[in-house]
Amino acid sequence: MQFRVRHPDPSGKFISQLRLELLAQVFPRRAVATVLAECGALTLRQRKLNLEVTLWLVIGMSLFAQSPLEDVLQKLAHGLRLVWPREDRQRALLASKPAISYRRYQLGVRPVRMLFHRLCRPMATHETRGAFLFGLRLMALDGHTQDVLDTQENAAVFGRSSTDRGESAYPQVRCVSLCECGTHSIVDTTFWPARTGERRGAWRLLRSVSEGMLLLWDRGFHDYQLVAAVRARGAHLLGRLPDCVKPEHVRWLPDGSRLVKLLPGDARRRRRGEHLLVRLIEYTLADPQLPGYGTRYRLITTLLDPKAFPAHALACAYHERWEIELVIDEQDTHQLGQHHPASPLRSRKPRGVIQELYGLMLAHYAVRFLMYQAALAADEDPDRLSFVGALRIIQDSVPDFEMAAPQLIPRLCQRLLRDLADTLLPERWPRVEPRVVKRKVIKWPLKRPEHHRWPQPTRPFGKAVRLLHPNEILAI
Repeated sequence: MQFRVRHPDPSGKFISQLRLELLAQVFPRRAVATVLAECGALTLRQRKLNLEVTLWLVIGMSLFAQSPLEDVLQKLAHGLRLVWPREDRQRALLASKPAISYRRYQLGVRPVRMLFHRLCRPMATHETRGAFLFGLRLMALDGHTQDVLDTQENAAVFGRSSTDRGESAYPQVRCVSLCECGTHSIVDTTFWPARTGERRGAWRLLRSVSEGMLLLWDRGFHDYQLVAAVRARGAHLLGRLPDCVKPEHVRWLPDGSRLVKLLPGDARRRRRGEHLLVRLIEYTLADPQLPGYGTRYRLITTLLDPKAFPAHALACAYHERWEIELVIDEQDTHQLGQHHPASPLRSRKPRGVIQELYGLMLAHYAVRFLMYQAALAADEDPDRLSFVGALRIIQDSVPDFEMAAPQLIPRLCQRLLRDLADTLLPERWPRVEPRVVKRKVIKWPLKRPEHHRWPQPTRPFGKAVRLLHPNEILAI
């Protein structure tokens, strides 16, 4: 492919000609402009940074999470800077870090949240490998906590989670997300203070649950009303039953599963005969090397027909719920690079934290959307492509799209999809790893409130150094 560069207009504003063409393949610029207009986020004075590019920057912060904020803008604009004709003004083209921070908070949370809810939708079709079971779209529900910077504002709004060992070192956000298992795409999410229960987030996510879905969740989400709400939306459920729940037996089915009645927690409703008819599947793991060997697992499902929905297939399908655990790992470990104890998020204020988290979800969706397109073109399972490899290729491709001539963009997209398809991973091995940490005990004492304002030196270090007199040495 013969590469041809674009020819920007040097008489116009530099920032107004920053197209972010690669991200626009996932989030069309017209949709971005519509969202900004509906939110009233209009830039009256362009200067060095407008609100449209600020929105792209919020997404780019999670594509280049290891770079300082001003470096992220430089990476996004690097391709345009290479073809910008006025080299004498190169250093004055981009906004400074304080200007970027000002624009971020001027943009706010609403446009980023609206863009996520409007464009991040399930993308798999019935031809997508591993995305459907019995004609139902596999969806998983799960929650986790995300560390944020330890500031008074963040601690006051989000709080800290607590265990028998004490409070968490950092303020935390409770994230509850709905994921499409076949493509690893987050299609809805909610953010709450750390001590908010996951079920509360699950209720909010029902807005994205619809007919034709099979929702997978762990036993922590089990709730009579939540099961009824899922069925009311036309979706089906496959979830683990807590040990404390004792459903009422109805009858055995030919495949060894049985029909049972789930009863509401309220005694008056139980006396009125209110119940839900579900199917109970019990199984265990026969391999001594597998975690949970010998454990009795109890699943409930609203798929009642044992011939159309065999119990063994449903028991195996339940473990597809772990795909959302892999998604969380993609975001925390690989996208944000959470290999250190400090928070990988950079925002010091709650509004910035929520904005950054939505930017993280949009950036992850962009990577997964391009991976899905590449897998579709190569007739492969999207799960087989390497997320780490795809993220690196997309990061490297940002300047190419920015400095390429407009007529070259479709061919660049085709090349990008071929490169992503080349990151094909081998089939997953049937292996497990121990759930251990390399270092658990730390010799330093815990940080207390009195440590936040530690006394500071009163003189430079050099002036504080005093050599000992020989008499002082001999007296030691």
